[in-house]
Amino acid sequence: MRRVLERWRAGFLLLVLSLLSMGVQALSPLALNDDEGAVQVWPAVTVLMDPSRSWSLDEARQRVGEFAAPTTAFATLGQRRDAVWMRVPVQVASQSDGRWVFDVDYAVLNRIDVYLLSSRGEVLRHVRMGNTVLAAERPMPSRSHAVELDFRPGEAHELWVRVESLGALIVPMTLNKEPAFLSRALREQMLQGLLLGVGVCLIAYSLAQWLTLREALLLKYAVLIGGGVMFSVVQFGIGAQYFWTDVFWFDMHLAGISALMASTGTFLFVEEVLRGPERHRWFSPVMKAGAAFLVAVAWAYGVGWIDLHVVSKVIGTVGLMPGLMGLPGAVQRARQGDSVGWYFLVAWLGYFVSTTIMVLVIRGVVPANFWTQHSFQLGATLDMLLFLRVLALRLHAVHEQALRVAHERDHALSVAATDALTGLLNRRGLQAALNEALPAGKPGQITAVYLIDLDGFKPVNDEFGHEVGDRLLVAVSDRLRALLRQADLVARLGGDEFVVLAQGLSNEAHAQRLGEELLAAFQEPFPLDGLIVRVGATVGYALSPMDGSDPHHLLQRADAAMYEGKRRGKRRLTRL
Repeated sequence: MRRVLERWRAGFLLLVLSLLSMGVQALSPLALNDDEGAVQVWPAVTVLMDPSRSWSLDEARQRVGEFAAPTTAFATLGQRRDAVWMRVPVQVASQSDGRWVFDVDYAVLNRIDVYLLSSRGEVLRHVRMGNTVLAAERPMPSRSHAVELDFRPGEAHELWVRVESLGALIVPMTLNKEPAFLSRALREQMLQGLLLGVGVCLIAYSLAQWLTLREALLLKYAVLIGGGVMFSVVQFGIGAQYFWTDVFWFDMHLAGISALMASTGTFLFVEEVLRGPERHRWFSPVMKAGAAFLVAVAWAYGVGWIDLHVVSKVIGTVGLMPGLMGLPGAVQRARQGDSVGWYFLVAWLGYFVSTTIMVLVIRGVVPANFWTQHSFQLGATLDMLLFLRVLALRLHAVHEQALRVAHERDHALSVAATDALTGLLNRRGLQAALNEALPAGKPGQITAVYLIDLDGFKPVNDEFGHEVGDRLLVAVSDRLRALLRQADLVARLGGDEFVVLAQGLSNEAHAQRLGEELLAAFQEPFPLDGLIVRVGATVGYALSPMDGSDPHHLLQRADAAMYEGKRRGKRRLTRL
């Protein structure tokens, strides 16, 4: 009886082990045939978590019965602190040359150990890869983590891969013939060059415009774009490949910091563009507080107070707030017919969708493939271009507002410096013109100031009324303007007193002739809608620099000369 029980127990244990072994072998071996340029590894993967992050290959092999098919989406194991062992059975075609490039196309994985085992279990090759491995120790100088493996044609093998990382365990693995690997690598490099080139050009443009215009919105746009560009440079391995090789702090921290930087720039950009009296009073303070919080998180992450898991949670929550908080304002503007609102809605939709996809890939919910891995980068590029249009519209509005303010100011100054009746300069306008003209006089050229007082104007007013008197003043203004050169100025001081400012006269005789022409202009009568009115004029003048260069003094001297002409009998030209 005892022997029977022992046999039953041994049989039961054998059955359990067989079932476990069948569970592990449920996935078909990966078939490698040279006719296929690239083969996805993930369909043949089984995984085992190593919570201690310390198991050796032998220790993992002792747990072969615990391996199971992944429960996460294709090529992603989510965000976890465990190390992960992956086992891949491989069957190589007898016609194959055996040379295949094993590639893990997620550049920010920290440590990858690859073991190639023969059918008898011997280790044919062990290589170490990852962004914490020195460039000189990496098997291939590629953007992704790649190594060339030599399989034995016609034999079965096993690939054992151990992966650990502080960030997401995204493991898009392929086995490639060398031409296919190089072709895909070249296409990816061209794509990165194109997208990063667009980003760098936009950063350079915004900074150059900011240096010229000093418009804060341009600087905020540059921060937004800079964060997105830097994230792509780190995430796709371009930085480690070309810019900061073997500077591991950058590889370990810049992805998180640049993502926080992009979200910070988005907070500030959205706040300024959508700021307005129609927004709630808490909108701007909350948006600025969100930007400040992200800066604090970036600093804490940079000095090692928090890890990448915390940063990912912050980006997946607080990082979405700019779009959510700006949504009501964008909808309101869109309803009002403002195209800025529509651009914001499209940009926000692209940002939300691309960020959500990336977050779900990181959490192991959405498969990792070309489109999902590049979703954030493509969404960020779309946002760059849409926000560039928003920036242009905003700067145009600011420019239009500045022009409107300047026009209103100029109009106000013009009204303040212009005589309402005649449209000539008034006393204030004349003073400004004298202050500008006299110091700017050229050597050898004379500036003349003529003060004209009408003779016989009061009788016209008394006989025909003030309306006719006003029409007479307008007619006098028109005649003086028609007589003078385009560069000369005419002003009305008030009442029936006029001033003529003439610059660039060649000599005193020239000034005398011009004064005589002014006096002669009043010899002809003034027709006023059926009335013929005659008035004369007395003209006094002073010259600069001969009679002085101070505007007030020169005007006083011309006034004194005019009164001297009045004393001598009127209707004459006088210079003291």
